[in-house]
Amino acid sequence: MRPYAFAGGTAVVTGAGSGIGEALARGLATRGSHLVLVDQHADRLERVADDLGREHPAVRVRTVVADLSDHDATVALGVRLATEHPETTLLVNNAGVALGGNLAELELAEVEWLLEVNLRAVVSLTHGLLPVLRSHPGSHVVVVSSIFGIFASPGQVPYVTAKFGVRGFAEALRHELAGRVGVTVVHPGGVATRIAEDARVGSGMDPRSFEVGRRRISRLLRIAPADAAEAILRAVERRRPRLLIGWVTARLPDLLVRAFPGSYGTLVGRLSGTRADPRRVPRA
Repeated sequence: MRPYAFAGGTAVVTGAGSGIGEALARGLATRGSHLVLVDQHADRLERVADDLGREHPAVRVRTVVADLSDHDATVALGVRLATEHPETTLLVNNAGVALGGNLAELELAEVEWLLEVNLRAVVSLTHGLLPVLRSHPGSHVVVVSSIFGIFASPGQVPYVTAKFGVRGFAEALRHELAGRVGVTVVHPGGVATRIAEDARVGSGMDPRSFEVGRRRISRLLRIAPADAAEAILRAVERRRPRLLIGWVTARLPDLLVRAFPGSYGTLVGRLSGTRADPRRVPRA
């Protein structure tokens, strides 16, 4: 496929109110893409849209406030976006949430909440917009997974399940759409987003333990969202099928999984001198 052409296209970006999503919106606007920005936080969306309107007056910016944990509403949103924005040429499934706690510490409703946002919303929105994307040969889909879509961490069973799921979804979809629509799956490592800050604490988890784990992980979140966004946009332009962001927090874990698929967790514990911390929250 030819390189993806940003200028004049329309990009739908979920989770666009902060972090990687906001940085992607800014990078896309700079490249001349019109934008449809989706987030559950109206105030964050308004700030981003106002900034982009001042900085890029020639770019159309539309905002949609949506709670992607509402399955029926998300399915309807996919249909609505396809109807109202038939010119869409890029879909970035970026929105994600986090939940702390071992599986035994979580209520099933909490697990379902995370899976709805991180996995089912990706499928629903992509399915809704797929006819539009297929009608524009050369369009593209981005699915933001995580290093936890490669490296399974204890204390993150729902998150790992969702991120492995969207990885498989993206890879299978790429084969189905080969030669017509590009698909890139992204595995961020330690990107400094709000996902840990906004994470929910499992109902059966000690909040103090959660805060200790969150502070520990925050020290690893050193990659600027703008740098992550630029890497993603370069990957889209080049039609890269897979992108890992961060050497220590993404590429190295990927290598460990490849080399030691059945024992990488034990190896990491030995190298660090501790067992894997089940209280930690996702890096991205």
